[in-house]
Amino acid sequence: MTRTPAGRLFRTAAGHDLVLTRTFRAPAADVWASLTESERTARWFGPWEGDAGPDRTIRVQMAYEEQQPWCDVHIDACEPQRRLAVSTTDSYGTWLLEFALTETDGTTELRFVQHLDSVEGIGEVGAGWEYYLDLFVAARDGSPRPEFDEYHPAMQPYYQGLAAEAASHA
Repeated sequence: MTRTPAGRLFRTAAGHDLVLTRTFRAPAADVWASLTESERTARWFGPWEGDAGPDRTIRVQMAYEEQQPWCDVHIDACEPQRRLAVSTTDSYGTWLLEFALTETDGTTELRFVQHLDSVEGIGEVGAGWEYYLDLFVAARDGSPRPEFDEYHPAMQPYYQGLAAEAASHA
């Protein structure tokens, strides 16, 4: 199956924001539960453990990565059914992530943002988030789970093109 990348890259004062969206015919409360309840995050990203809340750290298992590693995830902001901002640090650097929900007439848009200080590796990062967000969609609607090789390396040129375009406007 051919997947179409849909991410966008925006310049910010601190670097760039990688933005991807998905839309659900569901109330924000239900989409929020898929983002925040461990038994539901296990279906598309991985389970988590700990005492969740603003300015707290939980442990998340990346169930769809090789060796299914656990990582510490700090909850930077939590506005139930509206916005979740988290951060984590690994061997690739610090990841600053945000999920924002907007509900209109029973349809909820999920806006995912990764705040980047560099666009280095954007080909892999963009393809990876497309994959995870499509896993999120599949977990919610019961459709078949996508395979990562449908995203990478196929989407790499698209995301590298976004970075090149951003650099040309610098």
